Amino acid sequence: MVQVDENYTQVSEFVIVGFPSLQPGDFNLVAWFFFFLYVATVGGNLLLVVLFALERSLQKPMYIVMVSLALSDIGFATVVLPKLTARYWWNDGSLGFHTCHFQRHMIHYFGSLNSLILLTMALDRYVAICFPLRYPMVMTNQTMTGLTVFCWVVAHIFPGISTINFTMMPFCGPNQILQAFCDTLSLKALVCRDTGELYSKAFTVAMFILYVPLSFIILSYIFIIISVLRMASGQGRRKTFSTCATQGCIISIYYIPRFFVYSTPFFPNLTMTADKRIATILFYSLFPPLINPFIYCLRTKEIKQIFARWIWRQKGIAPKKQGQIEAITKSQ
Repeated sequence: MVQVDENYTQVSEFVIVGFPSLQPGDFNLVAWFFFFLYVATVGGNLLLVVLFALERSLQKPMYIVMVSLALSDIGFATVVLPKLTARYWWNDGSLGFHTCHFQRHMIHYFGSLNSLILLTMALDRYVAICFPLRYPMVMTNQTMTGLTVFCWVVAHIFPGISTINFTMMPFCGPNQILQAFCDTLSLKALVCRDTGELYSKAFTVAMFILYVPLSFIILSYIFIIISVLRMASGQGRRKTFSTCATQGCIISIYYIPRFFVYSTPFFPNLTMTADKRIATILFYSLFPPLINPFIYCLRTKEIKQIFARWIWRQKGIAPKKQGQIEAITKSQ
């Protein structure tokens, strides 16, 4: 549906195409997949938020930033997956002009926010491991709350500027978005004037907000590894390296594919089909929120102890000593 203006044709709605090669017979299966992915993502992250709210022992800096990441992941999944599920369940891929731009803003907002939160988490671990005696004084609840609020506010700035610029662009005729959601790349293809300069600026900002924090994250992990090699026992080193390796994999999944997807327009030889590009974007966008609660939170000793206490209560048996709970968690 389009409306004619005296200067150009302005699109009043966009239509999400999704995977262009996907056959209609597979739509229902794909819809169920995205539905269960959404339920699992929201359920896992919401569990952490509820634990944080109910358990006073978790209300400390490390879990404040983890809850912030959980809320961000819930927000991102809610912005993307319900509409994508509707696209394949009811063949409803239409989004109003401003709704599409709002979705685009929120997607890039949560991407920027997660990058800043991962930086904050790395900073917290750096201080805790490299300066354990100073940690209680430096990383208080007030300090971490201030840092997380700062991240949630600042993350709006660059996506907001880009969104204002894109809403002022002329969109003519074609309104089919060859993507699973509205984003900069998909909308850029529908603008009916040269967007080279605008996209270059958007790309530069995106790389800045993603890879400046990544640089500090890598630097913090280098200092953490050096500190552990100098101070920890053999068992402590193995445990720390295992945790760092797991978190490093998630960080790599979050950052590396993004670079290739955003860099494709600048490298003619770096091409991929629409289906592969969409699958890659969905993988690095939706896989980390799904497993973040297990990687960062549910593996921690304190949360295992909380679950152990809950299990004992359900059985109507109370452990006599805290050591019994710790023995249970160590055996898991």
